[in-house]
Amino acid sequence: MNREYGGYGYAYGAYEGHDGHHGYDAAEDEHDGYGGAGYGQDRDDDADRDRGRGDGGRGFGAGTRGAVDGGRDDGPEPARERTFAALPPARGRGFASSWMGRAWLKALEETALDGAQLKKGRGFAREGRVGAVSVRPGRITAVVRDRDASAYRSDVLLQELREADWERFLDVAAARSGHVAALLDREMPPHLVEDAAAAGVELLPGIGDLDPECTCEAWDHCPHTAALCYQVARLLDQDPFVLLLVRGRGERRLLDELQTRIAARASERAPSGRGPAIDGAGAADAAPAEHRGVRADEAFAARDILPPLPAPPPLPEEPGAVPSLDAETEPEPGIDTAALELLAADGAARAHRMLAEALSPDHARQPPPSELTPWQDAVRLIADARPTPWIAKRLAAGSGRGPAALDAAVHAWRYGGAAGIAVLEEEWTPDPETLAEARARLADAWEEDERPRLRATGNRWTAAELGVQLRYGRDGRWWPYREEGGHWVPAGPADEDPAAALGGSSGADGAEGPDRPGRRHGADGPNGSNG
Repeated sequence: MNREYGGYGYAYGAYEGHDGHHGYDAAEDEHDGYGGAGYGQDRDDDADRDRGRGDGGRGFGAGTRGAVDGGRDDGPEPARERTFAALPPARGRGFASSWMGRAWLKALEETALDGAQLKKGRGFAREGRVGAVSVRPGRITAVVRDRDASAYRSDVLLQELREADWERFLDVAAARSGHVAALLDREMPPHLVEDAAAAGVELLPGIGDLDPECTCEAWDHCPHTAALCYQVARLLDQDPFVLLLVRGRGERRLLDELQTRIAARASERAPSGRGPAIDGAGAADAAPAEHRGVRADEAFAARDILPPLPAPPPLPEEPGAVPSLDAETEPEPGIDTAALELLAADGAARAHRMLAEALSPDHARQPPPSELTPWQDAVRLIADARPTPWIAKRLAAGSGRGPAALDAAVHAWRYGGAAGIAVLEEEWTPDPETLAEARARLADAWEEDERPRLRATGNRWTAAELGVQLRYGRDGRWWPYREEGGHWVPAGPADEDPAAALGGSSGADGAEGPDRPGRRHGADGPNGSNG
């Protein structure tokens, strides 16, 4: 029997979706096994590893023991070939979501000489024109149908690793528990591939490594071999052991050999309780579990093969609506639904504001916000959420502050956030250098005959005749205050210019306060006593 085309007929039949009853049929072609008769034939493990381009290199599908759907082989012998059913069309999605699939396509795109052929092949793969894919050491094969319904057998050849290469790969994999865990989870982490490359074992294909063969007789990558490569990238997204099989090792054999190697190392350490000296890649495993992590060189090495980060989410126009908790069912005792609605609305507003800040161009240069105290957070909640009076009264009682102090703090928050509250509550004495700088800025803010009479106490300068006060913050800005009922309350936002801060205060417009203290560069004069 001709062993070359037994699986080829199966792949064609599986591609057409009629189990071998379209085109070629096993009953009509007894000697070649078209349509699937050759699929169950056993193949010697080592007899058909030919990598040449003659007839012997065309065997496809015979003796496969892997499941058609790409599942793990659990037969009594290591699988030398796996066949994956045709994947559905991929309209509306990109190829290769995994780093390994991207690396595979990078090798294809750097190898092919004609980008138009790749584009056409990508369209074939996207349209689902690639049939069942057979994977075995050194070769990947599938039938690809052209848009005129012509079917072409396409092969992609990749050099198998030598036995010495596999020995080094197993040494690298067994040296770190993270590598072993990843392989047992059927994953191929980037740092394992990088460690193997550092040991001289190149698992990923490079430029010129993906060698095409197609019955369309193209000498370079044609649309059919390109479509096959794009389909293989999708397979690699699902199962990285596809690449290891092409390189010469089936999944079961690799894991068995890895387990044997780990057991041997464990037995070597058993008599003395200590293993051999650990160096290089094994150093991470010697560290305590709480100190383990990804080494910096591994993270840096994976920078070019990891997929790019997704685009940041768009900023919604406004925070999300909070559902009403006013239902027919009575809440549990002690549960205040109105307060819960307020907290939910506040959480949505804060999340919206934080997202807006994170998406701003200069976000990376901004210092992280300081954590609020319970008192500051209560003030923030009243200032931003503007709750009903009885909820505000509860917040005031819970913070241990009186109504006047709470009202002043709310005004301070609205003018300057946590920094505004700090200026309201903190009185401090600037050091001589800071004090000299503050006095210089005060002297420079007004003309000599227009400067208000200010009395300094710590970081506070008071113009008693005008009923206004300037407070110097630790950030170098001036905060205006006005007198109300014997208390100083915030009167406006801060400014680096003391005259601007005093002139911009809300008390400046009243009859008792300055209209706008005279400033250099054409500022108006004061409406009150000058110092």
